[in-house]
Amino acid sequence: MTLIKICGLSTPETVAAAVEAGASHVGFVHFEPSPRHVELKQAASLRRDLPASVKAVLLLVNADIETTARAIEVAKPDVIQFHGSETPEWIALVREKTGVEAWRAIGVRSAETLANSARYAGSVDRLLFDAPPPEAAGALPGGNGVGFDWRLLASHDHATEWGLAGGLNPDNVAQAIRATGAPLVDASSGLESAPGVKDVDRIAAFCHAARSARET
Repeated sequence: MTLIKICGLSTPETVAAAVEAGASHVGFVHFEPSPRHVELKQAASLRRDLPASVKAVLLLVNADIETTARAIEVAKPDVIQFHGSETPEWIALVREKTGVEAWRAIGVRSAETLANSARYAGSVDRLLFDAPPPEAAGALPGGNGVGFDWRLLASHDHATEWGLAGGLNPDNVAQAIRATGAPLVDASSGLESAPGVKDVDRIAAFCHAARSARET
């Protein structure tokens, strides 16, 4: 069964929609430049009523020691998703000291990127292969609604649990799963009516398409 993460949630209604639609993970972005940013207390409130079967993922970008520690203390995530330039050594230290599951997002530009991602083996619980951020100044590290060449993943020998992100939406997620064999898919901007505004119908459609992908 394909795991499903709905990221960038900010309201009780959209969290409930993701849970009802069958998401295995819900993501909260704690990164102020993002239109999906939520404060830590808001993330804590949103994750409070999650069923045990759904994991809360808190996304951080190059957060310092104090911010990371406070994020874990206040939001109490099941998973920290590192989405900046965090090193394997830093992530391994956080994982060791806190016991919180750790993911690392990787912007895939080429087969070389995938080869280099092997350095995270043993330091993270999951790699999340995403589209690389645009090279424009001030571009967000993720949530830009763009994809990458899935063919790069088709023959890649994965040494670590992984997931697929980048430009996924209800219309292409089934194709993406069939093309890559992704065990987890992650969507954010592809489920929005405006930047940071999730559409509950698109959330439901995405989850349905992802669950049905391996049946066709």
